[in-house]
Amino acid sequence: MAIDLADLADPRHTALLVMEMQRGVAGDLAKFPDLVKACDERGVVANAVRAVAAARAAGVRVVQCTAAFRADRAGSHTDNTPFIKGLLKDPGHMLEGTGAIEVLPELYDPGDLESRRYHGFSPFTGTSLDQTLRSLGARTVVAIGLSLNLGIPGLCLEAVNLGYRVVVLTDAVAGMPVEYGDAVMANTISLLAARTTSVELAKAWG
Repeated sequence: MAIDLADLADPRHTALLVMEMQRGVAGDLAKFPDLVKACDERGVVANAVRAVAAARAAGVRVVQCTAAFRADRAGSHTDNTPFIKGLLKDPGHMLEGTGAIEVLPELYDPGDLESRRYHGFSPFTGTSLDQTLRSLGARTVVAIGLSLNLGIPGLCLEAVNLGYRVVVLTDAVAGMPVEYGDAVMANTISLLAARTTSVELAKAWG
């Protein structure tokens, strides 16, 4: 079904959420080679660059939703999921103050807002993201980034539960394996969010 992007993603009430497009997740310091490969195959970074450029040009605020751990792990639940337990066997994983938590340079702008989290897999719980978006007058959020395994579904579900309308850019997200990411997009994201591409959104914001 066609969506009216001019209304749904009107720059006056929309924010662009960039999920974990960090050097330690999708860049030169990444520990997830299969995810990086999926991003490369789908052109995720290039499409994300198109999205953030279009957003800034249209006056849409970009919020970098980042993840980090303190060296002492304070503020993080470290043993409540198998995935986190596995990640933190590496004592240097996504440490605050290191290059790994930096946003990919091609996606970063000093005017962006940042919402950093220290636990969990989604950007709203335990952060000020909801208050930030409401202060901006945002009613719609556009989601890009990683991953379709955890972060993007979590973002969409939390945003919907908080009353936001959600748009996901299908060419600026990825999961692993790629086929699984496609299945999540078709069977889960489609129930929560409108779907479009960075090209179509850039046209609407142009």
